[in-house]
Amino acid sequence: MNRSRSIVLTLVSALALSSVVAVAGPAGSADAAPAARAGWKPRPATYPGTVTQQDLAIPMDDGTVLRGDLVLPAKADGTAVRKRLPVIITITAYNKSASGGSPLSGAGSDYLVQRGYAHLTVDARGTGSSEGSWAAFSRREDKDAGEIVEWAHSRKRPWSNGRIGMNGPSYMGISQLFAAGQRPKGLEAIFPQVPAADVYRDVVASGGQIDVGFIPLWLGLVTTTGVIPPAVTATDPQSGFGALIDHLGAAATFTLPLLLDAVTGGDSAYDGKFYRDRSPSRVVNRVDVPTFLIGGEFDLFQRGTPLIFENLQGRGVPTKMIIGPWDHLEGSSGADVGKAGHGSLSELQLRWFDRYVRGIKDPTLDTDIPPITYYEQGSGRWTKAQHWIGNQRAETFRLTGSAAAGGGAGALTRGDKVAAGTAYVPPVPVSGLCTRSSNQWTAGLPEAALADLPCWSDNASNDTTGVVFQTGPLDRAVRLRGPINARLYTSSASGDGMLSVSVSDVAPNGKVTRLTGGWQVVSQRALDRSRTRYLDGQVLQPFHPFTKASKKPLANGQVAPVDVEVFPTAAKIAKGHRLRIAIQSFDVVHLLPTVPDLPGTLTGLTIHNSAKYPSVLTIPGLG
Repeated sequence: MNRSRSIVLTLVSALALSSVVAVAGPAGSADAAPAARAGWKPRPATYPGTVTQQDLAIPMDDGTVLRGDLVLPAKADGTAVRKRLPVIITITAYNKSASGGSPLSGAGSDYLVQRGYAHLTVDARGTGSSEGSWAAFSRREDKDAGEIVEWAHSRKRPWSNGRIGMNGPSYMGISQLFAAGQRPKGLEAIFPQVPAADVYRDVVASGGQIDVGFIPLWLGLVTTTGVIPPAVTATDPQSGFGALIDHLGAAATFTLPLLLDAVTGGDSAYDGKFYRDRSPSRVVNRVDVPTFLIGGEFDLFQRGTPLIFENLQGRGVPTKMIIGPWDHLEGSSGADVGKAGHGSLSELQLRWFDRYVRGIKDPTLDTDIPPITYYEQGSGRWTKAQHWIGNQRAETFRLTGSAAAGGGAGALTRGDKVAAGTAYVPPVPVSGLCTRSSNQWTAGLPEAALADLPCWSDNASNDTTGVVFQTGPLDRAVRLRGPINARLYTSSASGDGMLSVSVSDVAPNGKVTRLTGGWQVVSQRALDRSRTRYLDGQVLQPFHPFTKASKKPLANGQVAPVDVEVFPTAAKIAKGHRLRIAIQSFDVVHLLPTVPDLPGTLTGLTIHNSAKYPSVLTIPGLG
């Protein structure tokens, strides 16, 4: 192994650490799992081994050659079987030669291949051994995904029977949705783990500030794996060296300019065509193949995965979703998927692809596995549902009284009577530094490295850097599932700033468990009501345009309602516990303002609550 490959494998191993550490999952995660699959058992391996053909040339219609590794079943003598098989495709940006076996590659290929599938892993344009320049889900890469499927579907491939499925997490999950949106011939089913829906709102600029935790890490990973000299250089020097030059050029012409433009407040800091092109929400209405989704409650795409599910289910596409208490690398590895009670990740993929790619009858599939299986925080139970938003009702909790940073909590009440008050949220640039949020938005790496720090599971110390409103001890449990809205009447001396909101469960012993969070730049408070979700007449999931045109700082002395989209979760706050909302003005290492907006974040914010300014937390209650 050459030195450059060794360095990257070390990097990937470091990224993998969080999922290895997290195999045990959070306390209580194995409790009350639903009954295991009753009417189906995984079939045994048909073939004793596998064999790999490396760097197959896959030409695109513009002449660019992508490269794929093909894994085939092997006979006892180690030779590949000679027959046409259904094909599972994974499209990766993380260099197929460097990321195999890490959480970035999901379940791995051997399990399915030994049961009669071929598996093709393809380096996306401009990455790994593939030619071209990488531009992160560009329209051209979108088209490539469909062409890859049709190439594998072709009768010219002696190993393919023309029936195609797709799998893989994160980037590979998003690629599946773009491929399905192309409606290529032969694609029968997909299995995306932790995919996005709207990349701007999901991860790039949640609430309108720039993500400085995950995005630079991710861009760096793709760039680093992209400049490894391609393995194909030895067998096809012209293609290999050409690919390397293209990859080096992309770092200077795409990655660095994108980052610099965003942090300096350029067009990349705002939503627009660039991000819409790269969002699966642009093509999801064209996805019509059976889709099995894996999501995480602490995942980078915590917001987006349920939105994909709701769209597909609403259009009648066969769809299932499992959401667990996982961060991004945990959701990508799928190591704990079996705790949901339906089988391991590999077994679920086998069942899904046997049914929809091979066409094998499975009469108990829908009775064994409900549309949604999700982990309920607080109770530690795996729960099932027919719809993500179904029988919930809007439960509102009014902010009442005053609160002060460092102590002096205000109250949350279900009643109409509130005590007028204010709460000044000071600018504390270390807010969020050691929290479940900082761990989530760096994909789970900090907790893996420093697992014993109490701040990952107890938000109490971080909450002192802002203001807190909470209920008294609950006289009955409160259950919720879905997105949350915090409407906070806000003023600001600078006219701007960011509201960083966390919703937590406070135990009788004082432990503060952060359930979820949300963020909103005050100057970007404009609401697109046509795309905002309501429940019982209350805003549940606000939609803000986040464009240059929609940016409007507060006038001097102005108090205005700011709807903060708090990302979806499922939880039970037990009787005797308290429901808490905490508000800060920073969330590092997750988000930072652009350079031009930085001064406006350093004056702090004031939250108002009264009959005139009814600040409120709205949750999707389950009774």
